[in-house]
Amino acid sequence: MVMPHQRQDHVLQALAQMLENPHRERITTAMLATQAGVSRTSLYRIFPKRFQMFEALIEFIEQTLFVRINQILEKQEESTVKIEHLILLLLGFSQKNPGMTRILISDALVGEHQNLQMRIDQLHDRIEVTLKQALRFAITEQQVSVQFDIALQANVMMCFVIGRWYQFVKSGFRRDPLVDWENQRRLVLPSELFKHNG
Repeated sequence: MVMPHQRQDHVLQALAQMLENPHRERITTAMLATQAGVSRTSLYRIFPKRFQMFEALIEFIEQTLFVRINQILEKQEESTVKIEHLILLLLGFSQKNPGMTRILISDALVGEHQNLQMRIDQLHDRIEVTLKQALRFAITEQQVSVQFDIALQANVMMCFVIGRWYQFVKSGFRRDPLVDWENQRRLVLPSELFKHNG
């Protein structure tokens, strides 16, 4: 017997797969039902509201990212190393999950319930707060000056990550989020952190 959560997972996997279409067409309920191999009636029983499917995918993104983020923050490493690992995590997640990247930049949420956009905005804010926290620890560890502008630098990093996500999606997933990182890290990471990382 197929359990309800298994049916939900099956539909969500179908939706995530459809979001990886580089042509980025809007996914209708009928298209999703066909992809998932269920009737539209069954689809509505599994997810009574369309926004619930996207909400579930956003929850998956949040859980996946923050489990990994917390693992990075808990490691016995210098904050400078953690900061770079955080950025690499965000770019690497995008690289491996192109469909989810469309959600991260709200490309897949156009015309959907406004609460979904609010969830993504909150997710971006949480990530930026995490970067601020890591930079704050770098000051505590005396790796950067106490005069260092944490909020400004965290925002620069976040803008870089979102920009990379955006280019990845707009290029039809051809522009790898991690391409040229070894050169660009000199621009994204503050000079104090870069010098410390070598």
